Amino acid sequence: MNILLTGCAGFIGSRTTELLLERGDTVTGIDILNNASYSADVKKNRLQGLLGRDGFKFEKIDITNFGTISDLFTKNKFHAVINLAALAGVRASLENPWAFLDVNVRGTLNLLEACVKNRINKFVVASSSSVYGNGQHEAASEEMVTDFPLTQYGATKKAVEVLCYSYHYIYGLDISALRYFTVYGENGRPDMSLYRFIEGIKNDREIEVFGDGTQKRDFTYVDDIAAGTVASLKALGFEAINLGNNNPVTLNYVIQLIEDEFGRNAKIKYSPRNKADVLINYADIRKAKRLLNWKPKVKIEEGIIRTVEWHLTH
Repeated sequence: MNILLTGCAGFIGSRTTELLLERGDTVTGIDILNNASYSADVKKNRLQGLLGRDGFKFEKIDITNFGTISDLFTKNKFHAVINLAALAGVRASLENPWAFLDVNVRGTLNLLEACVKNRINKFVVASSSSVYGNGQHEAASEEMVTDFPLTQYGATKKAVEVLCYSYHYIYGLDISALRYFTVYGENGRPDMSLYRFIEGIKNDREIEVFGDGTQKRDFTYVDDIAAGTVASLKALGFEAINLGNNNPVTLNYVIQLIEDEFGRNAKIKYSPRNKADVLINYADIRKAKRLLNWKPKVKIEEGIIRTVEWHLTH
């Protein structure tokens, strides 16, 4: 397949591009390579690992520019689009909601319009567990109501899903909206708490935990997320699908795993919990198993070892 993948220099985007190339697809990767969320240098470093590989072509393009997107689609014959370009970060969306609206929603709209105009039927888009809002004490299933996201970031992801459904209904686009749950792993985002924990403990510095550390997250290894993303290229109609580990663990437990790897105790500063942080979030993944024949392979204990080792060697 000839695939357009947006956000190819991102954390999930770069690993997904690698998997596609490994299975023999050709990939046109686009990215704006800006400093949003974290330094552009990290994104450029990921991109360097892709440049020169057989089947990969890169274009520096902003998905919010419809004219540029239209030109790209006119010049290429894509069989499918995977849209992983987005602004991420719960707290960042509180500070600049306009940017999140522009990139996450308008950018997706531009790509959907280009798909319709160029008769590209398959569209995969990154959604988020943030659409579920606060505190289910059971695994979040795709049948649950998602009308009450807690943050502007979650709201933009909900808007993306609704927008995608309208394009499925009106134009018949085959769309997979993937709800990612707390992705971590090698070459990850340095703005995320897990990486700040690793850096702090490695360097014997104080780390900050918002809340008491008993909040639970469904940490899902990036290789598993990328595999699920590739699997979702199959024809499905319109489906929102959870990709998570189905194994919630506390932040305190994750910190303990990192402590074990470095052989030292963390210096922890506990701060008040942010109102935007959910108390528990984890995925019911029965739908992904049924539709994609997918399930996570990397347990949190193994994933932390891999992630710490990557930090030590990079």
